[in-house]
Amino acid sequence: MRLVILTQYYFPEIGAPQVRLKEMVRALHHLGHEAEIVTALPNYPSGRIFPKYRGKLYVRESIEGAPVHRIWLYAATGAGIKRLLNYFSFAFTSLIALWRVRRPDIVFVESPPLFLAIPAVFMKWLWRAKMIFNVSDLWPDSVREMGIIQDKRLLRLAEKLEKWSYHHAFKVSAVTEGIRRGIIAKGIAAGKLVFLPNGVDTGLFRPNQPDRDLARSLGLDGKKIILYAGLLGYAQGLETILETAKLLHDQKDLVFVFLGDGPEKPRLQDLAKKYLLDNVLFFEAAPLPYVARLYSFAFAGIAVLRNLPLFNGARPSKVFPIMASGIPVVYGGAGEGAQLIENARAGLVAPPENPEALAQAIRQLLHDPKLAQELGKNGRKFAEENLNWVSLVKNWTDQLRQ
Repeated sequence: MRLVILTQYYFPEIGAPQVRLKEMVRALHHLGHEAEIVTALPNYPSGRIFPKYRGKLYVRESIEGAPVHRIWLYAATGAGIKRLLNYFSFAFTSLIALWRVRRPDIVFVESPPLFLAIPAVFMKWLWRAKMIFNVSDLWPDSVREMGIIQDKRLLRLAEKLEKWSYHHAFKVSAVTEGIRRGIIAKGIAAGKLVFLPNGVDTGLFRPNQPDRDLARSLGLDGKKIILYAGLLGYAQGLETILETAKLLHDQKDLVFVFLGDGPEKPRLQDLAKKYLLDNVLFFEAAPLPYVARLYSFAFAGIAVLRNLPLFNGARPSKVFPIMASGIPVVYGGAGEGAQLIENARAGLVAPPENPEALAQAIRQLLHDPKLAQELGKNGRKFAEENLNWVSLVKNWTDQLRQ
């Protein structure tokens, strides 16, 4: 099977889609399939094209043996007109890169953004190929619930584009069970759907001896680290973690570490200063091997989401490296993500946007090291048995043949 993967986001950018698609390509190659990637010049999440790629219209490179075609787009972040230009520009310029790839059997489209379905449908018609529409976030539902887009005309147009995309797809692939149920509720037949959830590299993220050199270099040696590693965005509601840190200020050896970038980072830094939180540190986004080194001496990992019905169908991928690293998960959220952690007995779950409950969970782990150790072991076992990328992708390709 030969695929062309059309995505606005790809490695070396850092984020859930970037990691998932890179690992998917690696697994496909392991299983004997071919994949070629068409993507944008790296710019996420800062909204600035990475220095190596600036001043270029098109770049062809190879990442772990897979051809990657990169094309210019209008780089921007946040909401509003600039973000729409960001999406529309890549939907247009991606056609230039798509002309340069070998004819595939399948065009795999990563959504969001929805607009990539337009060049994908055109090229699949030209190539007489099949299209798989991969949904990692339900648009326009999510932007409506978060209030990012409120114009009713734009939302109606987005709904029509969504239905059109599903109609032209050979298969619609969902990243979570909640997304799968949401698509079926929109009238798409269950038989048209396939399921490819997020996994984790259990070789990279694993229980390791604490990296004391790194801990000392960061001034964290001897501290109990609660690590948040990922996007600092609106959907996460990360002020909840700051409120939790405020409640736990009496725990002198406890430090909350934010590793990552995103549109909410300046606001969160200002809020931490306002609260006089000397138990909170912010670091720049870093490659996954560096993240794994941080987890080697972290006491626990943390992930949160806003209290929105939409997120009941979410399973944040950032919890999987925590589990694979053999440390407990502290999760502030509901629905599918909370159920997965509880079923795996891999951490403690608090209701969304509830800093008091999060603080109580962390105190429980601090006062019961045996519980923390047991939860970490359970998480590692679950990751090994359920989150291996080759197994997940093999199951997905089997679904495509049915």
